[in-house]
Amino acid sequence: MDNNAYEKFLAGDNSALLEIIREYKNGLTMYVNNYVHDLNTADELCCETFVRLADKKPKFRGKSSFKTFLYGIGRNVALEFLRRNKNHALEPLDDFCDVADETDIEKNFLTKERNEQLYSAVKKLKSEYAQVLWLMYFEDMSINEISVVMKKTASAVKVLLHRARTALKTELTKEGFEYENS
Repeated sequence: MDNNAYEKFLAGDNSALLEIIREYKNGLTMYVNNYVHDLNTADELCCETFVRLADKKPKFRGKSSFKTFLYGIGRNVALEFLRRNKNHALEPLDDFCDVADETDIEKNFLTKERNEQLYSAVKKLKSEYAQVLWLMYFEDMSINEISVVMKKTASAVKVLLHRARTALKTELTKEGFEYENS
């Protein structure tokens, strides 16, 4: 889907933009949320990213995946927002995790509780750590794609990822998180 939909859009097929939005909106919103720590603001910035894509029609050179290209635009939109709003403190979203499976209430409750613990621990990490973990584990991006989005070298991303994992484990241990294999 990636590049083909964007090429169709650039050629005048507006339905291709809707296809792009459907495919990437949720993930992009959650990624941007790692910068602004407010899901409503992240959603607005995600929409602004798609508006920028539609209005400015930036050139996609194909050096990375379209997803990486789009997330880079989203990152820039989020950073611009933060620069414009330096003095406005944003409140983090506490109710983040939804439970998808309704059949086993106890299992769902435990899953939700574990997800809330995990999200709470991630919120306490440095923003860079939360971003790299999100891109790696929730967006399934490669080290090279993450390096493009975060504008760092692949080596720097590997180091950042290692530090983020260590910091997350430390934070989870402090919060009394119990691992399934223990």
